[in-house]
Amino acid sequence: MKSESSPALRTTTTRSMARSRKQPLYFQRELSWLDFNARVLDEARNPVHPLLERLKFLAIFSNNLDEFFMIHIPGARDRADEETGKHPNPEEARERIRAVQRKLIPVLEERAKIYRELMALLAEQGVVIRTFSELDRAKKARMQQYFEREVFPVLTPLAVGIGHPFPYISNLSISLAVLIHDPKTKKEEFARVKVPTHPVLPRFVPIEEGKHEYVLMEDLVTTHLSWLFPGMTVRAAYPFRITRNADIDLNDEEGDDLMGMIEQQLQRRRFGEIERVEIHRSMPHHIRKTLFEEMEDASPEEVYEVDIPLHLADFFAIAGLDIPTLRDVPFRAGVPQALRESKDLFATIRQGDILLHHPFQTFQCVSDFLQRAANDPDVLTIKHTLYRTSGDSPILQALTSAAENGKQVACLVELKARFDEANNISWAKQLEKSGVHVVYGWLGLKTHCKVTLVVRREGEGLRRYLHIGTGNYNPKTAKVYTDIGILTCSPDYGADATDLFNYLTGFSRQASYRKFLVAPLTLRSGIEALIEREMNLSSPEKPGRIIAKMNALVDPRIIQALYRASQKGVQIDLIIRGMCCLRPGVPGLSDNIRVVSIVGRFLEHSRIFYFQNGEAGEVYFGSADWMTRNLDRRIEVVVPVEDPAIRQHLVEEVLQVLLRDNCQAWDLQPEGNYVRRTPPNSESRLSAQEHLLEALE
Repeated sequence: MKSESSPALRTTTTRSMARSRKQPLYFQRELSWLDFNARVLDEARNPVHPLLERLKFLAIFSNNLDEFFMIHIPGARDRADEETGKHPNPEEARERIRAVQRKLIPVLEERAKIYRELMALLAEQGVVIRTFSELDRAKKARMQQYFEREVFPVLTPLAVGIGHPFPYISNLSISLAVLIHDPKTKKEEFARVKVPTHPVLPRFVPIEEGKHEYVLMEDLVTTHLSWLFPGMTVRAAYPFRITRNADIDLNDEEGDDLMGMIEQQLQRRRFGEIERVEIHRSMPHHIRKTLFEEMEDASPEEVYEVDIPLHLADFFAIAGLDIPTLRDVPFRAGVPQALRESKDLFATIRQGDILLHHPFQTFQCVSDFLQRAANDPDVLTIKHTLYRTSGDSPILQALTSAAENGKQVACLVELKARFDEANNISWAKQLEKSGVHVVYGWLGLKTHCKVTLVVRREGEGLRRYLHIGTGNYNPKTAKVYTDIGILTCSPDYGADATDLFNYLTGFSRQASYRKFLVAPLTLRSGIEALIEREMNLSSPEKPGRIIAKMNALVDPRIIQALYRASQKGVQIDLIIRGMCCLRPGVPGLSDNIRVVSIVGRFLEHSRIFYFQNGEAGEVYFGSADWMTRNLDRRIEVVVPVEDPAIRQHLVEEVLQVLLRDNCQAWDLQPEGNYVRRTPPNSESRLSAQEHLLEALE
């Protein structure tokens, strides 16, 4: 982020500090994101995890990094800083990229070191990636037969030269830059060979049935390149991979066919500008020169050298091997007490709100809610928001069944969900075919809220039942993301949900809600008012208190509000998994703000906000992080928790436990570095996620 906020938002204190400070008020968002991913990488080193789980973290780190270059880096290039609202500053953008490179290169060296360590440890357990040259004669023969039968027919050598233009290189694909000698002309020639991987062929080729020994596909192809260039001499081959700009921006598009526009953009994504080029460190200068002469939109500063396999995200396949001794101990998700013996789900909800905490409690409870609604003859209407889901989702099945059973079913399918656009287009078409009324979302806004509304006839009237959550309606990610949701039939929530869906599916100028805080209408002002109230109620005798858990904090106005609250003595604990641009612990500015990040077995994804409010103690939860995009450019819902027992549980058994974590927690320092907590000798070890798992037993 830029080092100064807009003048209208500065207090006298922050103005004076801005003039005299040696450090900016904010951390750069890209660097903060890299810090988060470095914490993910550290889990690949952490011996507390079984070996395949450590490999999983290495794959997650690499997958995250791919997305970083596809999305975050293009954003940094296109703007100096979108949160400040100022015009793009090319030089500042370039400096932001240089800062990213300075921070990232040593992390990549650490990744290579961890990769080699993990491979050595896994080899001791019988999980081995071998080179072709290591194989004995019999195994080489089997591999050659496999190559001839399965791989050779798929390969397409592409010469580069007169009449053979440099081929298009697809995003994230692995290629070989091949140097060839023509004995007839005595010339050196250049060719590119694309390495086929999933879903065409497996990246990891099994050497022997029943064993976990593999040869990498690129190694197999490299070894047999002479088959592709008969009569030529293959001098050398060097793997490389490029990453392209994959961001889709429809804000400036005009037209009334949103689905068609997104389908067009998905085609364009394949041809986005190059943002990163990964090459093997051994690639000689003249081959590099050839590559960059042909790839005109690539520049030398976008090059990253590696000496380990490319595309480590593919190692999810190895991390998923069914070897129980090398994996986390499986657990059986629980069911809330109120639902364990419930025969009438709707009657149970009428008795009181029900908290669901995933993955510690099963997502099946949410699926059951929709499935029972779909089959209940008294249910008239179901309305649902869909941001991301899985291909075999019971949610989609329930919506389809409900429509087939004659109910009015409306579903807002967000077609602009990043990297799920194609899936969501497919889901939308399937739902429409089954009779569901599908709305595709708004052009300038992403619909990110997580709300399901069920209207049921009971006696002489209608009653509305809801599920409101912090996570996507995705049963697969619900097993590895921490999220919360509530089943309720609160009349105010029901009325607000009705107004919300009318806003989503029709024409509405709805500007206020009874309980809901809705972006981009009331959420920003509502959060700012809650912080302001806490500041006004704070006193030396009884300081105010805020605990906020979310994925990211980058919005400058919210950060300014938190700075002001800190200066008034409000005690603020922020549990921020990923990017945090707020600088904690700065004397006179943020003395009373502490920031912790927790990275563990599960991805911390829930958004929970506690405000002391004197003696009242209010808790909110919902779909929105405190990012400018969530507050101003998305449709989000954050709601208060009205049940006192649920409020107490979320504060004492979730937020406070997370704050006490001394194993998976990292404290953000004023200088911007994170320090991992370790329990002192006199203190018991506490992992918040393990604690919550143990509570299931």
